[in-house]
Amino acid sequence: MIKVLHCYKTYYPDTFGGIEQVIYQLAEGGFKAGIQSVVFTHSPDFEKKQNTLDNHLIYRVKTQYEFASTPFSYPAIKEFKKLAQDADIIHYHFPYPFMDLMHFAAGINKPSVVSYHSDIVKQKVLLKLYTPLMNRFLSSVDRIVAASPNYVESSPVLQHFKDKVEVIPYGLDKQFYQNSDPAVLQKWQARFSDGFFLFIGTFRYYKGLHILIEAAKNSHYPIVVVGAGPIEAELKSQARQLGVDNIHFLGALEDSDKSALLKLCTCLVFPSHLRSEAFGISLLEGALYSKPLISSEIGTGTTFINIDGVTGIVVPPSDPLALRQAMDKIWNNPELARDYGTAALARFESLFTAEKMIQSYTRLYKSLLSV
Repeated sequence: MIKVLHCYKTYYPDTFGGIEQVIYQLAEGGFKAGIQSVVFTHSPDFEKKQNTLDNHLIYRVKTQYEFASTPFSYPAIKEFKKLAQDADIIHYHFPYPFMDLMHFAAGINKPSVVSYHSDIVKQKVLLKLYTPLMNRFLSSVDRIVAASPNYVESSPVLQHFKDKVEVIPYGLDKQFYQNSDPAVLQKWQARFSDGFFLFIGTFRYYKGLHILIEAAKNSHYPIVVVGAGPIEAELKSQARQLGVDNIHFLGALEDSDKSALLKLCTCLVFPSHLRSEAFGISLLEGALYSKPLISSEIGTGTTFINIDGVTGIVVPPSDPLALRQAMDKIWNNPELARDYGTAALARFESLFTAEKMIQSYTRLYKSLLSV
């Protein structure tokens, strides 16, 4: 039994983002492979310090304050050190600057892995202050894992540490998505009977939803948007001002609803336009359901998942006209859409299953422990 301590700034049930999903898949899939996982995280809600989620343990420390999207808690250092003593591998999830501090303050000398989920893109001034600590931290760990070769090539940080970087793509478990209640499927089929474009994600500045709204002007096909987030009000205001009434904001939905919509949609559209979008789990979800994909070329994992002219269409970022033309092409060519969807599923099964991701990480863990 290999004991792995995962460390990230937030986790279920406080947040439900792509990184949290990857950690969950690693913890649960790893359990079947003889890996015992503990997730160390911060939480604003401190009712439960410790609890079990399916087959892994979550250990929370209360957030004392938050700055630049980073939670801080100085008692966390002592708690982290205690948990690390019982672990064989420390698995960090980057970026999370306070994690770097904990690593050194707790005197960690166990084999260590960093899943490098994203460069720090938005906080340019703070990044200059953080860079010395970041470089020292990344220099001190044994291995850095990126989710796509595209990201390794386009990240100046990863280029600096290329000798210790390897690529393990994110993977999803198909069984996790086989939960479409027939009644739920029927409900959405009745509402959107003739197909629709689907977006799933948190409403953040880099997701490009403002570009999707601009592209939707004077279109007639339904566009279904699932999710919520800090810019929701301004997106809805933009749609009203442009007279776009065929975008349906459904809010955050249960997994059964999302599965049903993925099964029913015509195409998964993913207009993220900035490098803050490092991968695009929603694109994998579309591929898993044999859907054609539309995404932007931003030099990250989105174009590792979606191959232009094979699994879907890749457009220039921040280009509403190109996005509209891609959507029109998919909508007006059902046979082409089916071909793209078939290729997307084939690519998913060859590269992006949870089983492949877990096998690769298990090999990595074992190689570090055998040194």
